[in-house]
Amino acid sequence: MMTKNEDMDKILEKAQTLIEALPYIKKFNGKKIVVKYGGSAMLDENLKYHVIQDVALLKLVGFKPVIVHGGGKEISKWIDKLGMETHFENGLRVTDEPVLEVAEMVLNNVNKSLVGLMSKVGLNAVGVSGKDAGLLKCKKKTAGGKDIGYVGEIVETNVDLINTLIDNDLIPVIAPIGMGIEDEHDYNINADDCACAVATALEAEKLAFLTDIEGVFTDPSDKKTLISEMNISEAQTLIDEGVVGGGMLPKLQNCIDAMKNGVSRVHILDGRLEHCLLLEFFTEKGIGTAIMKEPL
Repeated sequence: MMTKNEDMDKILEKAQTLIEALPYIKKFNGKKIVVKYGGSAMLDENLKYHVIQDVALLKLVGFKPVIVHGGGKEISKWIDKLGMETHFENGLRVTDEPVLEVAEMVLNNVNKSLVGLMSKVGLNAVGVSGKDAGLLKCKKKTAGGKDIGYVGEIVETNVDLINTLIDNDLIPVIAPIGMGIEDEHDYNINADDCACAVATALEAEKLAFLTDIEGVFTDPSDKKTLISEMNISEAQTLIDEGVVGGGMLPKLQNCIDAMKNGVSRVHILDGRLEHCLLLEFFTEKGIGTAIMKEPL
């Protein structure tokens, strides 16, 4: 049984947390933030619900959230179920017509599932794809000079529709499918690329990546080497010196490019941690890795 003093301590702790959040709420009220939603946070129903709760709170305190989601693991699952084969070139999925059809089906289902879940927590969300209103125009992307099918590289971003939704108090939920600028064919787009393009075009205050790692490390084998904050030049040095590799390399380069083109701050977060968005945005210590423009 909890004593009165213990009960009061917990109440005061909650009050302190709210007070700590106040300057961040004031600073980012009315600002656009883009959340790239992917990894385990999309597959675990409990984590999914906590992410949507975070988005709801961000919206209610005055943020203007935009969600960009992936679906690579779910696409792979359905390709296997259908007895199709998956081929990759330099980490990119070779996407012929049948694979593209599966990808669009899966991404559409993921999109509507997220919109439905947001509705359950009282949010008004609208699902769109990069094809809607010319949001994402693409050209064919290659892998080391090899043709990998209908994989798109974004060359033009038109966020008029997204701004209209935001202005009407709606949360856009974007599926990473674009349209060819020359052939008008559908293209599957890397969700990280999509999030960066949208954040850049919106001149978003924040861009947050939900991933399956804790953040950026100078030594991935040593969890004590997590980098909590760094600026653009420090991030570029990590790339140039080969400190980061694998999937983090293109993600970090995307972050740098987005910030050079208008995004104020980027966060790389562990989506497996409950309420990771709130912990990063509203607490002094934060979690994950934050990349900023100004020198530390």
